Formats: sequence, structure tokens, C-alpha cells
Amino acid sequence: MRRLYRYVGPKTIRQRVAGAPVDILIESAADFTSWVVKTSQQPNPSGLVAVTFVVDEQGRMLVADRHLEHIACSGGQPVLSAGEMFFASVSPSWEVVEVSNQSTGFCPEPESWPVVASALDRAGFKHPGQFTLAVTFRRCRACGERNVVKDEWFVCGVCGEDLPADWNFGEDD
Repeated sequence: MRRLYRYVGPKTIRQRVAGAPVDILIESAADFTSWVVKTSQQPNPSGLVAVTFVVDEQGRMLVADRHLEHIACSGGQPVLSAGEMFFASVSPSWEVVEVSNQSTGFCPEPESWPVVASALDRAGFKHPGQFTLAVTFRRCRACGERNVVKDEWFVCGVCGEDLPADWNFGEDD
């Protein structure tokens, strides 16, 4: 299943990042190395480089500094997936050691993994073969709030109403 996810986050964030440049299209480890150097990315205390990523409508992976919003990384466009990745330098290349679909702006389903894997495979990155953190998102039909479902607890954290079992962004947004 290839679902196209449109932005469902706050309008103020969309407006704030309007026109922000997309950092870089990653089609190889060399592209990633170039971006790391160009943007002076620093590894975290674990030695990993953390990024915000999206997979665009064409199945290409775009990355940005982890502190940038996914909507800016996507250039304001819908995506096939979005989340965070952590890269380890494994001489002479890079390896993805952690990857999630954690994006409250697009709320992609865990089922979006195949498009992420395909983009990573085309670029030649070794990866874990699945989301290392798979986040389940639901929109509350009562109050409209975006929710992260934890421990299969399908209850809105804002109003206490039951959340739907199936992904429901885009129904009435």
C-alpha cells in the first residue's frame, strides 16, 4: 500500500516554514557525507547523526537537520513517509541504525516502511529492515486532536474519547 500523506499539523508551523529550503536529496552515501559536511552536522553523544527525513511522492529520500519541521523538509508537499533517522559512520560509508515514522506533521502509518526501505536500498544504505520505533497516530473524531497511541490505548489524551482502530487522517481534514 502506498498512501500519500498530506500535512495535518498546525497551520502556524506550515506558515512559519513556507518557502524554507529543502536541505538535500539523498541518493547515495556520498550525498549524505556531502550534506553532513556542508551543514556541519555533529554526532550526538552516541556518535550518531540524527536527521529529519521524508520520502517524497517520487519515492526519493530528503533529509534535513533534525530540528527542522517535516513540512519544511518536504518543501510543503505531501509525502509517502516521514520521520527521524540516526546514521552511524561505518567506514567508508554510513549505516542507518535507527529509523522511525515519528512525524506529528504528517502522521504516517507504520505501513509506510516499504517506501523508506526502498529509498534506503536505492541509496545503498544498510538499515534495520523495519522502523525501530513504529508510531501509531490517530485523530480524535470528537475534538480533532492528533494522538500518539501507546500500548494499544486508543483513547484521546485531550478529551478522553475513544480513538478509531484505523488510521483516519484525511477523513474530514
